[in-house]
Amino acid sequence: MNKLYLVDASLYVFRAWHSMPDEFSDSEGWPTNAVHGFARFLAELLERTRPAHIAIAFDEALDSCFRNRIYPAYKANREPAPETLKRQFAHCRTLCGALGLDVLSHDQYEADDLIGSAAHAARADGFRAVIVSADKDLSQLLGDGDEQWDYARNQRWGAAGVPARHGVEARQIADYLALTGDSIDNIPGVPGIGAKTAAALLGHFDTLDALLERIDEVPFLRIRGAASTAKKLREHREQALLCRQLTTIALDAPLDGARPQFARGSGDAATLLALCESLRFGPLTRRRLHEAAGLDYTAG
Repeated sequence: MNKLYLVDASLYVFRAWHSMPDEFSDSEGWPTNAVHGFARFLAELLERTRPAHIAIAFDEALDSCFRNRIYPAYKANREPAPETLKRQFAHCRTLCGALGLDVLSHDQYEADDLIGSAAHAARADGFRAVIVSADKDLSQLLGDGDEQWDYARNQRWGAAGVPARHGVEARQIADYLALTGDSIDNIPGVPGIGAKTAAALLGHFDTLDALLERIDEVPFLRIRGAASTAKKLREHREQALLCRQLTTIALDAPLDGARPQFARGSGDAATLLALCESLRFGPLTRRRLHEAAGLDYTAG
């Protein structure tokens, strides 16, 4: 079965930003700790998997996403990325291109949407996705043969493994988050409905739509506070549906410029060498990146 590796780049850039010591700088004196960490992660991933089909998704729609039009408070609780980090994101995108990897980004769609759309498009060609990310939201994309990979913990799971991790089926993740909310993305959900109650409701009704159509049955369920839960659902019905729009990953985002089937391309020796010089990468990192790109490397 053909595998398409889809990498949630922002997760690993941010992880490097927070974990790598702030002792690296480029030729102009700007910090490069995030791009150093991301480069090491990427080189190791390519060495371990040697993928023939791969795409790296970046978040460009930080405040211009279609979700912001639906709900202006979406992710409004997050501090804007500092300029020092924005510069490193740009370097990371350039690095991916130099390694012959498709880079997915769009000013109206998030990385999750690009990953979802790529996985959806590739299924028609017989591919199954390997989603490299620990983000629970992405579990909603898992279908037959797909896999999610928390690279840092080296944990992998398919759709059948989602209930043990999140208490609901993969196909119920968006509805689940619509009920519980998601504080990370500033999605309110239905006030007073927590994880256990949301899981119990979806376990009984299967979908948010069925739940809202049959609210009159909720007071008779054997769950704590069943009557008050029904009242909350009636009062916040429209909010739950709005939140479901926010938590559902798009499958129709534009994938402009991607190679057919996201086939891995040839490395760009000149761009990679210039980037390594500018970022002041050491010889070991340079060698690993060149080898990952299928390029000869000779230490200067």
